[in-house]
Amino acid sequence: MKIAVFGLGYVGCVSLGCLAEYGHTVIGVDINEYKVSQINSGVPTIIEKDIDELIRKHTATGRIKATTDYLNAINESDVAFICVGTPSTVTGQLDMTHIFNSAEQIAEGIRSRDSFYTVVIRSTVMPGTNNRISELMEQISGLRRNIDFSVVSNPEFLREGSAVSDFFNPPYTVIGTDDRNAFRIMEEIYSPTGKPVIQTDIGVAEMIKYVNNSFHALKIAFANEVGVIAKKTGVDSLKLMDLFVKDEKLNISPAYLKPGMAYGGSCLPKDLKGLFTIAYDNYLDTPLLKSIGESNAIHLDRAFELVEKHRSKKIGVIGLAFKKGTDDLRHSPAVELVEKLSGKGYDVKIYDKNVVVSKLLGANKSYIEERLPHVSGLLASSLLEVIDHSETVVLVHKLFEMTGMKDRLKDKNVIDLAGYPEFQELSNYEGIAW
Repeated sequence: MKIAVFGLGYVGCVSLGCLAEYGHTVIGVDINEYKVSQINSGVPTIIEKDIDELIRKHTATGRIKATTDYLNAINESDVAFICVGTPSTVTGQLDMTHIFNSAEQIAEGIRSRDSFYTVVIRSTVMPGTNNRISELMEQISGLRRNIDFSVVSNPEFLREGSAVSDFFNPPYTVIGTDDRNAFRIMEEIYSPTGKPVIQTDIGVAEMIKYVNNSFHALKIAFANEVGVIAKKTGVDSLKLMDLFVKDEKLNISPAYLKPGMAYGGSCLPKDLKGLFTIAYDNYLDTPLLKSIGESNAIHLDRAFELVEKHRSKKIGVIGLAFKKGTDDLRHSPAVELVEKLSGKGYDVKIYDKNVVVSKLLGANKSYIEERLPHVSGLLASSLLEVIDHSETVVLVHKLFEMTGMKDRLKDKNVIDLAGYPEFQELSNYEGIAW
């Protein structure tokens, strides 16, 4: 395939060499004549393992060349990768000047084309950028998106020092597009990776790199705070974290990484507080650990605010234990929510089969009677009783029993804290984080 790469910086240079290695003919485009000259001489514009060999090899084979003439590059290609920089401004926003300049140039270049053209945003951009670029290109070119051209979001996950290896060995390749033809073209481009090429929503593709890197930063900060606590208490932090990462069922896994209700239970709050206390007792400042509980409390406040804004008097709560499949009410965020609602004068009914059973059998009886006697009186034995009673239904747990309840919920306000995709089409539905 014939591909133009706009921007010969880090991402652009790596893309140039790696795409050529995949067998594509690649034209680098840059306003910097020195960079263009370097590429045409077989010399990379960056220092990066293995890229010098690729640029030298494929300049010689004719698969790589570079130019400052963007119109010529577009005429000679069917796909354009936008790999220009998006530096931060002094206010923390992204400077999108180079992105939109490239889009304008491409739009100008495709104006007289009679064949489909695909524009690929590789640069890191904010959600909504793809749509803005598409609209801009329609205005300038007079062509129609997803008919004459398409703009896809294809974020890069290249680490400096291993960028070539990362390009050739991705966990997956993300393609944000609603155009099947453009996705097919991208599948063809990346087929040599042998790894999944995933089509997803454009907004998801635009945001995924921010999420990835923020989580990587979180992991580093977490490991460092654990490290200083371990050091202060005489524990070998390297051995400690080596053991931590061996658990791929919970620790290094998809577990606990889905948005939903605030956490609770007897273990997470207690042990988090315990670790923070160890740090505090040893005069160590660990702001990340401290902020976890604060963030959780704020998230619980969000749940209350979602309910309160509907100003319904009768509230039904589906799920009371700190998570489904248990009767444990200790530190349950649902209990805190119910207590707050009751304190504000709302008429609350609750359905949680496991809590009702434990109340009858006595497994959780003392805790309910001693700590939560008022909550105990709000428990109903039937799911339908709670739904029929309510003007607003709060879904705390994801239950099989909710299957087929869409019709019963259509006249209710539905606040989803658990993640029920089947209810999202209801006009009165709102999720806590989706």
